[in-house]
This record gives sequence, C-alpha cells and structure tokens, in this order.
Amino acid sequence: MPRPRSLTSPAIAAAAIAVLDRDGLSGLTMRAVAKELRIATMGLYRYVADRDELEVLVVDHLLATIDLTPPTDPNWRARITALLDRMRTAASAHPAAVPLVVRHRQSSPASLRWIEAMLTILTDAGFSGPSRVLAQRTLMAFLVGHLQNEHYGPLSGPGTTTMTQLPPTTYPLLTETATEAQNIDSTTEFRLGLEIVLRGLS
Repeated sequence: MPRPRSLTSPAIAAAAIAVLDRDGLSGLTMRAVAKELRIATMGLYRYVADRDELEVLVVDHLLATIDLTPPTDPNWRARITALLDRMRTAASAHPAAVPLVVRHRQSSPASLRWIEAMLTILTDAGFSGPSRVLAQRTLMAFLVGHLQNEHYGPLSGPGTTTMTQLPPTTYPLLTETATEAQNIDSTTEFRLGLEIVLRGLS
C-alpha cells in the first residue's frame, strides 16, 4: 500500500490513541501505531523520534481541546474547580492514556498552558511566592491522585468489595468505610474531595 506523502502530528496522535483504546498502554508501540497508520515502522520514525515523543504527542492531542478561558464566577475556588474538572474530563476520555497525562504533564505544551491558566487564577486569588507553588502542587497532586484512583482503583471496583468482606471484628472501621464508599460515584468523589482541598488552601 502506498505511503502517504506526509503525516501530521494530530494524525499520528489520533492513531496512537486508537491503539491505546483498543490495546491498552502496553500495546502502544511504534510498530502498532505505524500499522494503524498503514505505513512501515521505520516510516513513522521520520516523524517521531521515539516512543517518548509519541507519548507527548498523545497527551498534547488529548489536552489541546481544553477550554482555558477562566469562568466568570468571582469565587476563585469555583474557577479552579471548573479548570480542574475540564482537565479531568479530557484525560478521562481515554482512560488508558491517563498514566501518560500524569507522566508528561510537564512536557506537553497543552498541559503547560493549562497549568499557566491555573496559576493565573491562583495569582488573582492572592497566592504568590511559596504559597502559590504549594497551592498549585497540592491541586495537581489531588487531580493526579484522583485520576489514578478513578481509573485504576475506583470505589466501585473489586478492591472495595474485597474490603467490605473483611472480618468486621478485626477491621471495624475499614469494613464500614468500604461499605459506604461503594455508594459514592467518581464525580461526587472528585467534587467533594476537591472542596476539602480548597477549604484547606483558603
């Protein structure tokens, strides 16, 4: 089959995401993406130096559509919540790519623009110096942790079910908490958890 004259970064990223959706993170290889594009593996290296660069393309493609316009709500906590929710939605559209978003958040231009938008909101709220550094890192840690929990250890998952079946005489609080946790959906977990973090920052 004839090789296309040229490939664009979005086309390569879209092919990589198709591989991720179908085969998972372990299936993301230069060979698999080249096959998805219907070109020889060596042909892909004309556009992407290695898998690391391919992963950054994927992250940038996933996050490029995030609306960075700050919400008009005067409450900075509401504005931060909206921005974090947009990142969560974009990253969660392709769960197999979540580890890549975590890994390359400091390399993807789209991710860097999102962080700049978050820092702008924090600055407008009066954060500066070390307090702004720690506020941003704390919010990022919450988001990264939530994404990993939501997609790789959800409250509705078998791990929680296993904990509900532990002997309550030995683990009274753990079994009670796990039973309650089964009734909390991921969106509620995200929003209420973030409220706790934001109250602390305030």
